[in-house]
Amino acid sequence: MPQTRSKVIERNSVVRYTDGVIEGNTVRVARPQTQFEEKELRRSQIEAVRERSLSMNLPYVLFLTVAAVAVVAICVHYLKLQATSTQLQKKTVSLQTTLKDLKIENDIVYNEILSGIDLDGIRDKALNELGMEYPLQTQFAYYDAASSDYVKQYEEIPD
Repeated sequence: MPQTRSKVIERNSVVRYTDGVIEGNTVRVARPQTQFEEKELRRSQIEAVRERSLSMNLPYVLFLTVAAVAVVAICVHYLKLQATSTQLQKKTVSLQTTLKDLKIENDIVYNEILSGIDLDGIRDKALNELGMEYPLQTQFAYYDAASSDYVKQYEEIPD
């Protein structure tokens, strides 16, 4: 004769099964734990976790020490790189400012040189005092160059 399950309802509304077996092709039904048993189990699990977390053996301490030293070394190296980068940026800005000033100074000197040259005076002196003459059309010689960079002269230019 098959056994039946009967429920017992306690004051705190927890359902607990009293009979644990039903005959036939069904499996055994486990009775649920009471709240007290569940709390006790939770407490024991929490205490086990606390004990494991509080126990620090030598390899674990060495590992944490090495990790902390590595983190500090990486941070120091990063700060040095950042300081070097800042210095290089400042030096680059300084060199760019110097280059700009030198270009301006170079342009000023170049314009002074150009304004100081009297091309008409040079031409008059070359024509009148030194005997320079303008070339005739027959004195021009034109060459076809393969490239526009330069021309090599292998022979004398005919008169």
